[in-house]
Order: sequence, then structure tokens, then C-alpha cells
Amino acid sequence: MTIIFNKYKLIDKIGKGTYGEIYKGINIRTNENVAIKIESIHNEIKILKNEANTYNYLNNSKGIPIIKWYGTDKHNNYMIINLLGKSLEYLKQQQTTLSIKLILKIGIQILELLELIHNKGIIHRDIKPDNFLFGLNQQSNQIYIIDFGFCKTYLTPNNTHILMKQRTNLIGTPNYASINSHNYIELSRRDDIESLGYMLLYLYLGYLPWEHIYNNDNIKQLKIDITNQNIPHVFYNYFIYVRQLKFEEKPNYSLLICEFKDYIRNSNI
Repeated sequence: MTIIFNKYKLIDKIGKGTYGEIYKGINIRTNENVAIKIESIHNEIKILKNEANTYNYLNNSKGIPIIKWYGTDKHNNYMIINLLGKSLEYLKQQQTTLSIKLILKIGIQILELLELIHNKGIIHRDIKPDNFLFGLNQQSNQIYIIDFGFCKTYLTPNNTHILMKQRTNLIGTPNYASINSHNYIELSRRDDIESLGYMLLYLYLGYLPWEHIYNNDNIKQLKIDITNQNIPHVFYNYFIYVRQLKFEEKPNYSLLICEFKDYIRNSNI
């Protein structure tokens, strides 16, 4: 039995990422269930402290996990947050098909979440179904955004927008990365929004046309061509809008949410 800092007991492993593992745990003093993220101090890329700082910064925001504690011992860095439910990826794997009504309702919640974190000066940079979890009990219809390890501020210390520059690598998960990311261009708010579009399309189709392709240029071209495919016009309009956004431009979240709501209402679904 592993007890962390005489307070948190590890129970079961519930996830594994590139840089660490996630366990279900319990606060042995209060019996509260928690999630415990563990990162080896020997990892060259240490991202857990950045993630913990981000949760602290976003504290008490709707749809943001509550950080309970962050600490380090001789072997690992630890972050404790409130325990959440299953992910959108899990939901997709359990359901053969998801209705477009449900998908658009999910999209509305996530657009609201992205607007919240963007208004705080943060871009997530790794939007994918694994990084959105449902709450538990009374919060089971609330979607939470997690895994801020790759997040970044898009504002300078002077509160101006960062400059667009060329990068040397793709940021994010290739299946959901924006076209700009495939072009190795610095990411901004527009790229989180574009990645959400691919995620919603995945939930609708049940797959992505490029998911078994590993060549960056081929994936990028298939993404560019997606507006020429037979997809619901609500998704077509979404991608057309997102791809016209300028690097520093603030997305019109309300416009996109209204389009989703209008599609639900006008389609009688």
C-alpha cells in the first residue's frame, strides 16, 4: 500500500500518459476520492508543475478540476485533483454512434470551456477526446477539461499577443492538430478551436480519414480537403470560419455556439 505524504493512498491506475501515470486514490483523512498524477523527477521534460500552476490559476472555474495538492519527493512529482468520470474517448468507444444533437451539445460545452481559458490568457494546445472528462454524481452532465501539460500563455508580460513564428515541431496530437500545427506555425486561440472541430467530426463519423496515416503532409492535405467531403453543413461552416481566423484574432465563440444551437433547433433533432 503506497501512501503519499501520509495523506493520499494509491488505489488503481486509471491512465498513462507520455510523461506520467494517473491513479485513483483516496484521502485517508477525509475518505475523499481523488486522482493522483505522478511524474518521475528523472523525466527530462517536466510538465507537471506547469500543469499544477495552471490549475491553481484557473481555480474555482466551471469545468476545471480542483487541485488539492502538489508536491515532490526523492523519486516523483505528484499532483492531486478531484476525481472525475469517464472521458469522451471512453464514451465514443462504448457507443456505436453518437447523435449529432449530443455531439453539438458537447461542442457547446467545450466552446464555453475554451472561451473561459482563452479569456484567462491560456491556450491548451492538445485538444482531444481523452482530455475531456465527465463529472461524477451531480456533475455527471458537466464536461471538464484536463491535461494542461502543454498549455501556454498567448500573452506577453506586457499583456500583448505573442508574435507568430516558425516552430521546428508539431504541437499536439496529430489526429486533432490544426493545419497551422502541421505547418509548424506557433499556435494561438484559433488552433484550439480548429482541433475541437476535428474532435467533433471524429465523434460524428466514428473515425477520422487520416487516423492511420503517419505522414505529416498527407494528414495535412486530408484535413484541408475535409470541407470538400460530405459532412453536415454545421461542420462545414465551422471549419470555413475557423480557417479564416487570423493569428491574433479572438474567435467568436458566441457565433459558433449559436450556430450549433440553431442547427439543433432547425433540424428537429
